Amino acid sequence: MAIDRIVQQTADDQPDANEDQFEQTLRPRTFDEYIGQDRLKKNLRLAITASKKREEPVDHVLLYGPPGLGKTTMASVIANEMNAQIRITSGPAIGRAADLASLLTNLQDGDILFIDEIHRLGRSVEEVLYSAMEDFKLDIVLGKGPSAKSLRLDLPRFTIIGATTRTGALAAPLRDRFGIMHRLEFYTPEDIQKIITRSAQILETEIHDAASEIIASRARLTPRIANRLLKRVRDYADVNGDGIIDTPLAQSALKLLEIDEIGLDPADRQLIDVIIDHHGGGPVGVETLAAITGDERSTIEDFLEPYLLQIGFLERTPRGRKVTPRAYKHVGKKPKHQASDSPSPQEELL
Repeated sequence: MAIDRIVQQTADDQPDANEDQFEQTLRPRTFDEYIGQDRLKKNLRLAITASKKREEPVDHVLLYGPPGLGKTTMASVIANEMNAQIRITSGPAIGRAADLASLLTNLQDGDILFIDEIHRLGRSVEEVLYSAMEDFKLDIVLGKGPSAKSLRLDLPRFTIIGATTRTGALAAPLRDRFGIMHRLEFYTPEDIQKIITRSAQILETEIHDAASEIIASRARLTPRIANRLLKRVRDYADVNGDGIIDTPLAQSALKLLEIDEIGLDPADRQLIDVIIDHHGGGPVGVETLAAITGDERSTIEDFLEPYLLQIGFLERTPRGRKVTPRAYKHVGKKPKHQASDSPSPQEELL
């Protein structure tokens, strides 16, 4: 089985084996344990109940949205609710059609194959997946040239769960073969605080309500970041206190991590500063931002922008990214001028 775990990493977040073990421990296993995403859970409960009643696998599921919101966790919950085995892989790990064929032929009836970053599948792999998802058939070409022969194999009735941060990059024929498609939304601060409280109990760490509220307010409405911050604050409390996370310890730990009161870290502030200081607040093309900050374009689009857009600090315009008055106020700067929204030929290239 090809397994390739894709984990979001930031400059101050380099997970090791212990981190991965903790992450697995903190993952909910059922809908009742899964906090938030109520609309998604309601629809999935209905689909799973109907599938069980018909004694057939649940329809193929596509989960999309920003990273860290629980797509992989939800896939595991679906498998547990269906009492099914789940196999985990990722788009980049399936480099050839033969890799996919190996995975599919080793599945059993009712199994779930979870493909993370499914939009990164190669075209030849996608074409094999079409008939597998729709007809549960596997088309294999034996040999090359005039002597090549096509062989069609029957597959067990399985479920594909795909996860992606870029729905638009997913080929339309592949996207259309998913019977259930749902976007995971950012969480509410209240749900994030519940997740932190639950995770602290699992980690056997005492945390005050006020401290969990502080951490929740800086977790960018994202469970993965909430759990990461909780573990770092727990480390600080173990070294600089008695292991109990109270308000002063939480504030000191977050200050050490350079996480401000709304969850912005140094990378976020650098992006905002670059747009303001180098380009008068924007608009500026994302390729230019990537060149100045040293980040990949995908890092800006997938990890930095979603939250900044969500809280109204950044705008996407035909000319590029633009900082809002709210962001100016937060970083304590004032706009120097108001740029025109009419793009020049050079700026359109950005």
